Amino acid sequence: MAQDLVVETRSLTKVYRDFWGRRKKTALNALDLKIERGEIFGLLGPNGSGKTTTIKLLLGLLFPTSGDALVFGEPALQVRKNEKIGYLPEESYLYRFLNAEETLDFYGRLFNIPTDVREERARKLIDMVGLTNDRKRILREYSKGMRQRIGLAQALINDPELVILDEPTSGLDPLGTRWMKDLIKDLRNQGKTVLMCSHRLDDVQDVCDRVAILYNGDLQEQGGVKELLQDEIRLEVQARGVRESDELKKELAALMTKYGGELEFVGHPTTTLEELFLRIVEESKARPGRRFLPREESAAPANPPAKS
Repeated sequence: MAQDLVVETRSLTKVYRDFWGRRKKTALNALDLKIERGEIFGLLGPNGSGKTTTIKLLLGLLFPTSGDALVFGEPALQVRKNEKIGYLPEESYLYRFLNAEETLDFYGRLFNIPTDVREERARKLIDMVGLTNDRKRILREYSKGMRQRIGLAQALINDPELVILDEPTSGLDPLGTRWMKDLIKDLRNQGKTVLMCSHRLDDVQDVCDRVAILYNGDLQEQGGVKELLQDEIRLEVQARGVRESDELKKELAALMTKYGGELEFVGHPTTTLEELFLRIVEESKARPGRRFLPREESAAPANPPAKS
């Protein structure tokens, strides 16, 4: 079991103190976490809850006040374990006057990756993040979404076993967000472990296997996404090929009453705004020139006869 643990914290605590050594803020209080190999783990919480502090402790950028942080079975303060970690911060600190190829070559050199491997890996990553046509542009000319994409490529240049993503969909439009979520799932399929922080709860719900919720430095909840979101009091029934009617409602209400329950709602399910947006874009690609017409206009003839 220990070999399957990529990240483990034991009573991990971080207290910030003022100039005179007095306790100023407890950023993290006795955190116990276990992240297993090959899973996507979400770290949730409002600003100031301890998410960034946790990441910095795992990367060895901060010293813990007490407790232990282990990554790949080694203390987090061991620098060598970072060779197996890829990190995408919320704001990528990249050199603005380098282009995409030069950026990946620079970070590949930091990991002592051989030239031929470095060039091939950079080419594949640039293609993977959709920047092939912009690979020669300097990063100063990139939009925030493009900088997020090259930042992800930088985080993967060393082919890491653990990928830490801080707000990975920040600055991305709905298409880019879907692309990012699909890519995160693909990283898991490759056997990589992903730790992601996000304020967008729908993103976490879509991709994460397990989550931990922090508030004021304390761990408030932890578990599988499906188990945490399941409402055991309510029972959901879905059917196809039937229309809502008063008679149907009466019969369903009587059936629920028979088994000690109460019918709360009968109606047609709704999709999400993201799903609707993506479907419309795909339909627009398949039908060039498609545009929205109000119902009154759409009911009218496309080419009304000319007046004589």
